[in-house]
Amino acid sequence: MTRSVPTYELYGENTGRRPDFWLHCETIPSRSSLHHFEIRPHRHDSFFQILYIDSGSGEAMFSNAWRAIKAQSVITVPPALDHGFRFSKDIDGFVITVLSSHLKAIPGDRSRLGEWMASPHLTKLDMENEDARYVAACLKRLGHEFSQRRAGRNDLLESYLTSALLLTARLSCERQEDQAAVDENERRMELLHGLIQRHFKSHQQAAFYANALGISPTHLNRIVRATTGFGAHELIARKLLDEAKRELVFTFGSVQEIAYRLGFSDPAYFSRFFLKQAGQTPRSWRMAERAKLGV
Repeated sequence: MTRSVPTYELYGENTGRRPDFWLHCETIPSRSSLHHFEIRPHRHDSFFQILYIDSGSGEAMFSNAWRAIKAQSVITVPPALDHGFRFSKDIDGFVITVLSSHLKAIPGDRSRLGEWMASPHLTKLDMENEDARYVAACLKRLGHEFSQRRAGRNDLLESYLTSALLLTARLSCERQEDQAAVDENERRMELLHGLIQRHFKSHQQAAFYANALGISPTHLNRIVRATTGFGAHELIARKLLDEAKRELVFTFGSVQEIAYRLGFSDPAYFSRFFLKQAGQTPRSWRMAERAKLGV
């Protein structure tokens, strides 16, 4: 039988009353240290949570899946989601609990912010990024302001909260978009390698492969260079060179025969191509490599 996950306003507290706060903030160690730095799986039906990890590390659990926590990051947890944490003993930062009805956007509504808030996120803050530094400053300032009882406190808390949430969502979405671009480029490189394997003997130009992938030759060249350090033309030539080297070492065909097998109509052109790419003629390279292998 599945054990039910407890519901809290604040972890470990069951008051049985309606919440008497719209926002609560405390340091992460102040509560987690009471529980051996482990916050067991639970949920908050009416509250959205933000954790700012200033230092230390740990793990976050969302719906039974664990993810690593690193310093200088923001964790956002939507209402009604099973979650838990394991923290290192040197953990430091803040946990902010907010009535979801008091937020600028409701998690799950049709706004971009609401859609982002409907799922949990671990957003690493790159402190070289101005927005990331401002998020950290806002959350630290929110923690300080919460501990005071000064004029304008609620308005400032709301301002810091809104700024931090909006910027964290922006940073998170930008990172997801960057990762999506990386994933798409990796997919294209896999397709490109397959296409080159099938067509390298026909000596197709980079434009042929770009057209097969549905992108411009310039875009293809940019992707290949970012991934391999070579231009698209160089990558194609290296494949042809690798096959030529394999043929020269492991077959007994003449240089002329190998040239024809690799799609060169002129053996002399093959020799010039090989000399340019490898720095040696095919014949001298073959003799040197076979001597190394004792063939």
